[in-house]
Amino acid sequence: MTEGRADRGRIRIRGFESERDETRGDSADGTGSARDTSLERHSNARSEHASRWRRGLSRFARNREALVGLLIVCSMSLASILARPIELWGVPVQPVSLAPYPPSDMLWLTQDVSAYDPPSAAHPMGLDGNGRDVFSRVLVGGRYSISIGLVVVTITSAIGIAYGSVAGYYGDWVDEALMRVVDMILAFPGLVLALVVVALFGNGYWQLVLAFSLFGWASYARVIRGEVLEVKETEYVVAAKALGASDRSVLFRHIVPNAVPPVVVLATLNIGTVVIGVASLGFLGLGLPPATAEWGTMLEGARDAIVQGPGGGIHWWVTVFPGGAIFAFVLSINLIGDAITDALDARETDSRARFERR
Repeated sequence: MTEGRADRGRIRIRGFESERDETRGDSADGTGSARDTSLERHSNARSEHASRWRRGLSRFARNREALVGLLIVCSMSLASILARPIELWGVPVQPVSLAPYPPSDMLWLTQDVSAYDPPSAAHPMGLDGNGRDVFSRVLVGGRYSISIGLVVVTITSAIGIAYGSVAGYYGDWVDEALMRVVDMILAFPGLVLALVVVALFGNGYWQLVLAFSLFGWASYARVIRGEVLEVKETEYVVAAKALGASDRSVLFRHIVPNAVPPVVVLATLNIGTVVIGVASLGFLGLGLPPATAEWGTMLEGARDAIVQGPGGGIHWWVTVFPGGAIFAFVLSINLIGDAITDALDARETDSRARFERR
């Protein structure tokens, strides 16, 4: 009792006591130990998340099919960028020109050629019905198809991640209200909704971006919402909340980075889906203007030559090369998407890591 009274009247100034006494004092009231435990859980979760991405990258690098697909996609994208010079506000940004001719030039007006000339040394992919060089048009056409796919996926994934994350994190009536909107959007085929938008706003580059972005975010919202529902119950999220982190910080710094791998897979595969959708609208005459060197629009312009061209011959090159470009790009994207799926599979990578540690 005497010792208790002496302690009760003692003035304690932090910073002067020994490290042992301060640690023991913090542990006595439980605050320090709880905070240390929360910090430890949080740091362990971050290190585990980083190691998962490293293991995924290592597995992706060992997938030969994925590397071939990545090489094809990068080569086609680079060739499209370097196809013709690019100027912004009159300033040349990209002066290289891999395409030997402008995509809209009718060469039969200036050269001794005719429409539907077959492939030759001067024109590796031949000429189309208007005497335009198919090789130049295929290179330039990648700018439209590939860039629309990348822009649409960037916009839709950003909107879908934010939308689905909020729905999954807050739950209850917020989740119900937001996901019923998603259900209504997913009830209609995406290409049909794109057709409606194009019919309302007309055809053009940004009209196509709007057509595939206006409702394309719904699939991302559904995927990320399911992942957030699972991740928000983990220990490191509870630890972040115990440390006093705000809802926005918990959601976008701790939950979303750990729930995003399935969205990465979906976004990769959707690039090919958007490219096919743009080509489909172009083939139906609802894409870019008819003279534009876009892969689907090129197929629409060569529709008469698919079965039988003028003079009784089948001019196969005007459809094979634009169609082959679509096929090669989408196939490569699918190979990359499948490899990312395998590389970021949490259960498989974790089990492999445990096996390697043994």
